[in-house]
Amino acid sequence: MSLRIGLIGAGRHGSRYIHHLLHDLPEASLVALCRKRIGEGLPALSTKDIPLYGDYRDLIADPRVEAVVVVSPPSLSPEICLQAVKVGKPILIEKPLAPTGDEAGAMVRAAEEAGVMLMTAQTMRFDSTILLLRDHLPEIGRLRYATFTSRIETKASAQVQVPTAGQRGALLEIGVHLLDLVPFLTGQTVVNVRCELDQLTTIGPETMAIVQAQTTSGLRCVMDIARVSAGRVARTEWVGTHGQLSADWCHHRVTAVIGDRGPQEWVVQPQQTILATLRAFVHAIETKTPPPITGRDGWRAVEVADACYRSAEQGGATVNVASLR
Repeated sequence: MSLRIGLIGAGRHGSRYIHHLLHDLPEASLVALCRKRIGEGLPALSTKDIPLYGDYRDLIADPRVEAVVVVSPPSLSPEICLQAVKVGKPILIEKPLAPTGDEAGAMVRAAEEAGVMLMTAQTMRFDSTILLLRDHLPEIGRLRYATFTSRIETKASAQVQVPTAGQRGALLEIGVHLLDLVPFLTGQTVVNVRCELDQLTTIGPETMAIVQAQTTSGLRCVMDIARVSAGRVARTEWVGTHGQLSADWCHHRVTAVIGDRGPQEWVVQPQQTILATLRAFVHAIETKTPPPITGRDGWRAVEVADACYRSAEQGGATVNVASLR
């Protein structure tokens, strides 16, 4: 029997989840869908007998739904999560787990107290370029520093929104991937940060962030995060005592200069990260084992983002990251 999944959110990103659940994941089936604009057609579902809900509460209450996947704006994630936890249904939530660390913490604690599985969809952890980089990191010796650049173009089809004071932007939307990759790649937590934004959230969502993060061992990581008009850039460089590694997950390449060896390059076969995330979620439920990306992983990334915003408000001062409690 395949795991019966209800999906909340059917926008551009949610449609990718729909495709995988319908065509690529025999161990799971899509049995219910919730979307804001229920009257609009979904070609992918035209021949499927899948109920559409306008209220996420109705989907969660549907007895056919055994597990919930959330691909909605992060502002909705806390209330959706708490509702799923209340009825005891495992839940997978797209990054960022929540808009703030306090909200993420409330979600995680509720899930843990109820014994309900909560997984964060930090999909970059399944990127084949990142995984190959991680495999080779021990070869460059003690890590000295790392840099990340993630600039993502604003889609021409994206709806123009009026900037709202208090709304978070590129740092949380894009940068949360990088804030999560540091502990994933190093096994260390980020303990303090310094951050500059092109504008504070008191004015509106930022489109650019420069972050300096320091881990428990003193490793420094510099992150360049931005929304741009065109030209995606997605790369990271790592410098160690015995060599250097770089990875470009946009062009699926890893290059290295290690010791006395000449330059090396590997072209990586791309992996469908959303599909890998869904498979991991289903496997964790079926085997009753912890998911590879826990709610606490998602909470930690949002706490680091919180510290970045506090640093920007303080003119780029060093700010300690709150410990999970």
